Amino acid sequence: MKTVNKETLNREINRRMRIISQGAAQIIGEEDLRAKLERSLLTDTPLTVKLGLDPSAPDIHLGHAVVLRKLKQMQDMGHRIVIIIGDFTGRIGDPTGKSKGRKALSDREILQNAQTYQEQVFQVLDSEKTTVRYNGEWLELLKLDEILRLASTVTVARMLERDDFQNRYRHNTPIGLHEFFYPLMQAYDSVAIKADIEIGGTDQTFNILMGRSLQKDLGMEPQAALFMPILEGLDGVEKMSKSLGNYIGVREEANVMFKKVMEVPDGLIIRYFELATDILPEELDKIKSALENGENPRDCKLLLARTITSLYHTPKESLLAEEYFYQAFSQKGIPENVPTLQIPGEKCRLADLSPLLIRKGFVAGSGEFRRLIAQGGVRVNMEKAGSIDREVMEGDVLKIGKKKFLRLCRAFD
Repeated sequence: MKTVNKETLNREINRRMRIISQGAAQIIGEEDLRAKLERSLLTDTPLTVKLGLDPSAPDIHLGHAVVLRKLKQMQDMGHRIVIIIGDFTGRIGDPTGKSKGRKALSDREILQNAQTYQEQVFQVLDSEKTTVRYNGEWLELLKLDEILRLASTVTVARMLERDDFQNRYRHNTPIGLHEFFYPLMQAYDSVAIKADIEIGGTDQTFNILMGRSLQKDLGMEPQAALFMPILEGLDGVEKMSKSLGNYIGVREEANVMFKKVMEVPDGLIIRYFELATDILPEELDKIKSALENGENPRDCKLLLARTITSLYHTPKESLLAEEYFYQAFSQKGIPENVPTLQIPGEKCRLADLSPLLIRKGFVAGSGEFRRLIAQGGVRVNMEKAGSIDREVMEGDVLKIGKKKFLRLCRAFD
């Protein structure tokens, strides 16, 4: 064990605690965490930090990535990140937040979804420093008497503390007995890997605290529980969601990502720095101070857009995205590197493009496209289109709404 000056040790623990707690909604077992960090520093032994993933495989957006960014900060401190893919628990189906049980996944769906997850997770975490485990490795080996012994550590009353179970019980909505095993099995994951810290969203509070309780019941040192808040979307009100259209996807093109970050409400600039970047507390203090002293929020937002875009794209792509933004939205010109849309011939009408635009996601439907044209929101080479029957040709640049550009090119057989 190292011999370290007590004052120096406390200072380093405080620094790390500040990084870990930055942006967090809550830490349960804060003193436990301080003790674990002290032991880690004195023995040069990394802590085991757990994240459990239900393999339902959404496309990850910045809201999903909040916990991943926090894991990245702990990974940069030298701690061991363990991602648990719930292949076994996925067969039960997590009832979290549902009025009825979630449909269990097939083995094939679980494996496909798990692969998708890993591809996206490693856009944030260093794959060489991250361990991926499947909880079927240990859960499938449990014998019935072992499962019953685990079940004896939790009362039905405790299970009914979960909001979703409570609501379903109150409204006479059936609860399958097997559903009680989901949080118990997920809690056992923490026992199996000897987790020091488990991280998750505030919607996973019950499950994560169950892991802490089970470790205690089995005579282990309990994990600290770190809960990250839900990130608001671009509307500044609702949580970030693809269904609400207020999201920033981690796999979106650099141009799109940069532009979307510039739409973040001024009041959420600091929150996005806290939850969507790896910024250190002392750097965040400078940005807070600048805003409090009257700096234009737009300048801070530009830094935010550069920071977030560079986390998911190369330096060259990030630089081109910023240039594109200035050309398209600051100077009101036609930017370079505009996406292309193939048209069936040398010329066609705007009406003929409607199905293509809908399929490519430029407009939600033909009604919206007609409405935009009628309101002057569609331009051809920066001139108002005027009519759905307007003829366009190869080489024309369409501007749809305030932010979408595309250049028409001819499709050749």
